[in-house]
Amino acid sequence: MAKVVLDFEKPIYELEQKIDEMKKLSESIELGDEILKLEKKINELRMSVFNNLSRWQKVQLARHPERPYALDYISLMCEDFIELHGDRHFGDDKAIVGGFAKLGDHSVMLISQQKGRDTKTNIYRNFGMPQPEGYRKALRLMQLAVKFNKPIITLIDTPGAYPGIEAEERGQAEAIAKNIFEMSGFPVPIIVVIIGEGASGGAFGIGVGDRVLMLENTWYSVIAPESCSSILWRSWDYKEQAAEALKLTAPDLLQQKIIDRIIPEPLGGAHRDYKKMGMILKEVLLEEIKNLKKIKPEKLLESRLKKYGNMGEWDTL
Repeated sequence: MAKVVLDFEKPIYELEQKIDEMKKLSESIELGDEILKLEKKINELRMSVFNNLSRWQKVQLARHPERPYALDYISLMCEDFIELHGDRHFGDDKAIVGGFAKLGDHSVMLISQQKGRDTKTNIYRNFGMPQPEGYRKALRLMQLAVKFNKPIITLIDTPGAYPGIEAEERGQAEAIAKNIFEMSGFPVPIIVVIIGEGASGGAFGIGVGDRVLMLENTWYSVIAPESCSSILWRSWDYKEQAAEALKLTAPDLLQQKIIDRIIPEPLGGAHRDYKKMGMILKEVLLEEIKNLKKIKPEKLLESRLKKYGNMGEWDTL
């Protein structure tokens, strides 16, 4: 797959190419000092660009096709991942991946949304858009985690639940609603991590947790900027303004108390260093599990319900 370079990454990419060319030339010509100066300039440019991204640019970064997906994180963080299949009603939705895994010293239930890397795998994974059987599979696995008293970790990365007629015929809305209801009452720790896109009910269908975390360059919203733009302006041309109005980035949602923590990414985004990003996420999850396991189940449920009950602000006229 050809390297994907976003518009705001192009000046950095061009300098990186120059360094590669200079390194090849340095085998015959001494260019060490020039290379060091250029590398310093690139680092300064990276910091300037990635510390000042607009909300729309963060949406683009969250969708970067080279970002680590759920299965990448699972392989980087976990040992002995045993994938479980099927909802025991209709079929096995490949957009939802789940199973027991060993995370450090903890046995956990990992449930995630999975996208594909190319046309073939995207069709196989339905572009990361789960159908009702995917949410029912997720619920079955969560119930299994409760049975064996294991923490639940969900990794969210979806442009939304699949909106096709067949999904609606099989009860898409009911499946998502039931998951939200059931997750509210599970007496085990639940940690939710947005690792890419977190769109609408498609994300929230596995998104109720004691701790909700977001990677630095991800987004989480009731609607995608393009869809918001098409509703308000009857055109996708205003997606950047829609992204600003939606306030869908991690700092926005932390300020609104929708999420609990922002997980830093390597400079330039998670796709720049898979291993480092996997290590960071693993350390955060182990810390969160350790803290949540100290809380008694009844207190955990009380705190979870209070957390979601307190969301939102309103005025009474």
